[in-house]
Amino acid sequence: MFSLAFGIFGLVTAELLPVSILTPMANDLGASKGAVGQAVTTTGLVAAISGPIVVAGMGTIDRRTIIIGLMLLMVGSCILAAIATSVAVLLLARAMLGVALGGSYGLTTALALRIVPSAQVPRAISTVAMGVSLAIVLATPLAVAIGEILGWRATFLAVACVGAVALLIQLLALPRLPASGGTDAAAFRKALSRRGVQVGIVASIIIIAGHFAGFTFIRPFLETVPRLSFETLSMALFAFGIAGIAGNMAAGVVAARSPASAFAASALLITLAATILIFFGRSTGGAFSATALWGFAFGGVPVAASIWNARIASDIAEPAGALLASAFQIAIASGALIGGVLIDTVGPEAPVAFAGAATLIGGAFMGVIGRALETPHTLEEDTV
Repeated sequence: MFSLAFGIFGLVTAELLPVSILTPMANDLGASKGAVGQAVTTTGLVAAISGPIVVAGMGTIDRRTIIIGLMLLMVGSCILAAIATSVAVLLLARAMLGVALGGSYGLTTALALRIVPSAQVPRAISTVAMGVSLAIVLATPLAVAIGEILGWRATFLAVACVGAVALLIQLLALPRLPASGGTDAAAFRKALSRRGVQVGIVASIIIIAGHFAGFTFIRPFLETVPRLSFETLSMALFAFGIAGIAGNMAAGVVAARSPASAFAASALLITLAATILIFFGRSTGGAFSATALWGFAFGGVPVAASIWNARIASDIAEPAGALLASAFQIAIASGALIGGVLIDTVGPEAPVAFAGAATLIGGAFMGVIGRALETPHTLEEDTV
């Protein structure tokens, strides 16, 4: 599972990179922060579309070969982004990353179910989700530092190197994973007809869209509202990531018993963090503590959602995983789009306020509807 986790680490690092270097990218490319923020939107939209296509089209190809090919695409996308001289070229590079991201996310849960015994699936998914948390921990502050010293282009080249290392590890460590069966349209229809899958998709879109509407533009907020210095800003983003690791671990423990509870609690903690930022974010202490709390909360979202999906669709893991991955990416893209519009038209506090409202709705939805469905019969068998 380490090889998959490291691959996810590289992919998520690349996906979130514009968040931490948004300001210098916009200045260099001569575009608004909202426009450059759509580098996240583009990746998410392409990933949402390509995930099911990759899963449906891979047929009998060994899944190890698919994963390795997707990592190669990720490395190429980062190199292209590093040499981009316009927003159009940057968005093309981010579209390439979207294909790699959508395909990899769609396969992760299915491969976890095949590689480890069923009793260890929650731990395995937590390990892979740890790659997400570590990406947030290391990518954000290091990207800020590298961007300040060497320029934002150097950060993309650095992530390309991370992807190359992940590719090497997967070549050495990932076992052969022959196709266990075809994933056709009927399999996707079966997954979509399952009530638990529907609930997970709806909750994921609401919660993750809310998170990314605020998080994509957290740096401009921290720069303009509490007016954090570069050093304090870097520390706040680092605290976000460190807290994310703790949130990942805590959610893994809770989700092993009740993924719906872990999912709902994570969302509602984001609501609390956003509320603190809105009302107390002008002070350094309030902004710093709320940013760390936000990191802890979001650290639990990927693992809770993935464990929920693994329980509700273990028999159709590949199509269900692809659908959940698409939901994630639709949410990321729409969240970044909404946040970009809000920051350009209203101001830096608006994306954070939207994040608080959306996660409140999503958390309440999962807490009520998800918990009501959380029985072995409903999770594994019910369809509508």
